[in-house]
Amino acid sequence: MSKSSNFFGQPIYGQLIKSLDREKIVEISRKHGGEKYVKSFDGYTHLLTMLYAVIQRFDSLREIETSMTAEVRKLRHVGIETVPRRSTLSDANARRSEKFFEEVYRDLYAANKDILSSDSRRNGTEEWIKQLRIIDSTTITLFSNAIFKGVGRHPKTGKKKGGIKVHSVIHANEGVPCDVQFTSAATNDSFMLAPSHYSHNDIVALDRAYINYAKFEELTDRGVVYVTKMKKNLSYEILVDCMYQNPQGHMEYREQVVVFRKDGINHIARIITYVDIKKGKKPKLISLLTNDFDMQLQTIVAIYRRRWQIESLFKQIKQNFPLRYFYGESANAIKIQIWVTLIANLLLSVLQSTLQRRWSFSGLATIVRIVLMYYLNLEKFLNQPDADLKIMLVEAAESPPKDTENC
Repeated sequence: MSKSSNFFGQPIYGQLIKSLDREKIVEISRKHGGEKYVKSFDGYTHLLTMLYAVIQRFDSLREIETSMTAEVRKLRHVGIETVPRRSTLSDANARRSEKFFEEVYRDLYAANKDILSSDSRRNGTEEWIKQLRIIDSTTITLFSNAIFKGVGRHPKTGKKKGGIKVHSVIHANEGVPCDVQFTSAATNDSFMLAPSHYSHNDIVALDRAYINYAKFEELTDRGVVYVTKMKKNLSYEILVDCMYQNPQGHMEYREQVVVFRKDGINHIARIITYVDIKKGKKPKLISLLTNDFDMQLQTIVAIYRRRWQIESLFKQIKQNFPLRYFYGESANAIKIQIWVTLIANLLLSVLQSTLQRRWSFSGLATIVRIVLMYYLNLEKFLNQPDADLKIMLVEAAESPPKDTENC
């Protein structure tokens, strides 16, 4: 029988993490005090162990240890010499600073952001896409309210659940977080909107939770465009009011120039109201707020709709990686697991951008998880996953060999 057309001398996992420099990562760990009193379980091994766990979607330390024991010979090919015990991994998650994993993520993002932004198939080709940043947050529910302060009312029965809020900023043409901050679930989102982080001609799309007139005025002074959704209870004075109708005589857009007055601030902005029509649902009016007075109405609406890209990212991360159960109970351990999840998401996103074959992220994450420790050529296999099947079908169609013993 013919050999696999995709056979390779390194497991899929080893090829996926090839951009990780061991010496550099250990040095980063040392900078954050993670290598004190360490004999064998250094920062690089810790990172690789956690990456292996989140890609495989393990829910417990026992699963991690058992699986790695079974794969110990293959893991040596990627730089993991010994299988860490549950207690070793638990202690490392409590002791080694999450700042080490944060710096690894930021370094890896900086090295790969050009690859991510070059994939126009996924990111779109509109000119404003390159200027657009999207801000939002997602809450990861925890069982205890003791570590991170929870939000909302206490349920009638049981304890109030806590949560960690992950505040993120993404470039629309990259699709992965370029900035991440962690807070308790009770923290208001608006602190993440820092005008000093943006420059002239940047566009920021955000939810209505970020409305702050002082910050909006500073963004305007900096030449930064914002687009957000209106709150219902905002007070303002209308300066200009125009309505646009479609050929059937129905309202299509309403454009207003207004001024908001609060605490000595007079902020002039533009309200754009349009009819949002979704299949199977009743049409509803959506009002957007922006400080741009030049862009077409359709462009403003398209920018806000692009904001849902970050919601899709949060959904992608939660569905494809284990964030329901954590490998430690401390705040440090929880943050480590989230950072490693973001690193895994980044590695798979880079892989997705470099492949010629179109893969959905969930499909790619699933196939990588299944063949993670197989000795296959990663790029060739994912671009032509049915190559081996074709070989087997050809061999099956051939005439069976003759039985020479009875001739």
